[in-house]
Amino acid sequence: MENEQNSPRKSIKDDIVTMLKEKSAVKQLVYDNTFEMFSLLKDALHELINDVNDEIFDTDRRIKLDYRDRGKFEAEAKIAEDVLIFSMHSNIFEFDRDHLVWKTSYVQKNRLNSYCGIISIYNFLSDSFKYNRINDLGYLIGRIFINREKHFFVEGKQQMNCLNNFSTQIINEEEIRIILEKAIHYALHFDLLTPPYDTVKIATVEQLNSKIENGKLQTGKRLGFRFESDDVLL
Repeated sequence: MENEQNSPRKSIKDDIVTMLKEKSAVKQLVYDNTFEMFSLLKDALHELINDVNDEIFDTDRRIKLDYRDRGKFEAEAKIAEDVLIFSMHSNIFEFDRDHLVWKTSYVQKNRLNSYCGIISIYNFLSDSFKYNRINDLGYLIGRIFINREKHFFVEGKQQMNCLNNFSTQIINEEEIRIILEKAIHYALHFDLLTPPYDTVKIATVEQLNSKIENGKLQTGKRLGFRFESDDVLL
């Protein structure tokens, strides 16, 4: 009989135990960290909106900012004609083999540091929700990655990128406030552009009837344009 200590079956079982003790435990810790930071993000977002409203209280009431908690994993901020949706994914991720995170010494020293939770930031037009234009487009303007040690980086549009600090930067209330301010600042500068004539010169009867009845002709800030033109490489 084959020695049980050296059998393939024993080796596989040992690997299962090791993975449960290490990888699965790390993923649970990452989830806990991400959820904790998402809760702080909600509080910070609510506070930031109140602060801004205090500064603009004597201006047009239609530009007043609003905050809405959309449940365990989502929060919403209405910023004038924009809506920012903050969404935490309930799962934990590792990066594809071509991602630049693998080139950091921090991850090269310990692969477990690469497992991250994700908080995504989406930018929509507020009228898309107001008029229930279900075909309107929203844009992912940033993703916050948080690992087991609460190290983080932001991947996104323009000034929101900060991969170079992943090995040293710890997420906290101050960092969250900075991320929120940058996200709102970007959304306010990300204007709605008139789509090129050739992309809208033909419309179906159904589209026009839908527009007349419900205002649902598809709209997006860069409809017909290359949104990637605002990207900055990591």
